[in-house]
Amino acid sequence: MAKIGGSSTPAVRRDPYEVLSVSRDSSDQEIKTAYRKLALKYHPDKNVSNPEASELFKEVAYSYTILSDPEKRRQYDIAGFEAVETEGMDMEIDLSSLGTVNTMFAALFSKLGVPIKTTISAAVLEEALNGTVTIRPLPLGASVSGKVEKQCAHFFGVTINEQQAQAGIVVRVTSGSQSKFKLLYFEQEASGGYGLALQEDSEKTGKSTSAGMYFLHFQVYRMDSTVNALAMAKDPEAAFFKRLEGLQPCEVSELKAGTHIFAVYGDNFFKTATYTIEALCAKTFEDTTEKLKEIEAQILTKRNELRQFETEYRKALAHFQEVTNRYNQEKQSVDELLKQRDNIQSSFTMVRTLSNNVTGSSNSSKHPGEEFKTESPAEDGSSDGKDKSAKKKWFNLNLKSPDKKAG
Repeated sequence: MAKIGGSSTPAVRRDPYEVLSVSRDSSDQEIKTAYRKLALKYHPDKNVSNPEASELFKEVAYSYTILSDPEKRRQYDIAGFEAVETEGMDMEIDLSSLGTVNTMFAALFSKLGVPIKTTISAAVLEEALNGTVTIRPLPLGASVSGKVEKQCAHFFGVTINEQQAQAGIVVRVTSGSQSKFKLLYFEQEASGGYGLALQEDSEKTGKSTSAGMYFLHFQVYRMDSTVNALAMAKDPEAAFFKRLEGLQPCEVSELKAGTHIFAVYGDNFFKTATYTIEALCAKTFEDTTEKLKEIEAQILTKRNELRQFETEYRKALAHFQEVTNRYNQEKQSVDELLKQRDNIQSSFTMVRTLSNNVTGSSNSSKHPGEEFKTESPAEDGSSDGKDKSAKKKWFNLNLKSPDKKAG
């Protein structure tokens, strides 16, 4: 359940205590009261022709985001803005101050899954603060369905006794048509009106949208999806480690006996929001409540583990990148050495071929008849020469027989 407030960091930052005109030892209630007055004073609805008011409205909301959170306030008191600046402190958009074209762009981004926070109209806040809103009864265990116009709200009163307050209360809103809405919780003001204390934006769950507030006497957390979305846009690899960073503690963990005011605010861009709201006593859901308590504790533990694991992962990733770069360098080096080796080995064959070509050309320059001489009888009286000479004499024998002729 989100506290009211939360906007982008102003360009020129002033001390949040100075912005809200409160002292450093002011109580939470004093800070909340100061914020409500200034937020209404500078609300864009009431200052359409004054652009400076819009910037002051953002500055007031940003300052309240810091001082309304005990941990952020403590960090700021110690180390200033650097200690509290996070990607999750993003800007809210007031639909009433947008033109038609800008509203269409905002609707497109929202449809694409980019979370766009929107402020609640000043008219709704003022009517609640003045106590002029119509409050419908919402009995425990019952559900009420309706349609609320954009930038309008339906108010409901949930009355609980002491026993029900001790058991815990759950208020949930769902929309089967996936309407965009806010679930609001108002606190009773001394003036008799109601001041906005908590707000929960609808989230898509399956084929519907829903929002819930849980007052179960133990710390329950809400998930701010914008933190993860912004981390994804900045560094997709880091988005996983930021998924649980959007887990924010709900500021109110229990309700006292009496009547409590809730509202469903139409947050759609162009059409009415259809919804079903129901209030339940946790007495009949003891097992479910216990499971929620256990899983919340596990998620917190896991968030701490992820923070530590991210450090280990970053170191391992850097080492992996280092060895990968070395792998590529070593592979290139080996390939180059083998290439040089092949070139050198190939050069042997090239030299031999060139040598043979030179030898062949010198042989072809011999005079005619030299080859014949090599096959003629040897001049040095070799046996080969003698044999060939004897064969020649044998062929010159006179084979005629003088004796036969005489007879």
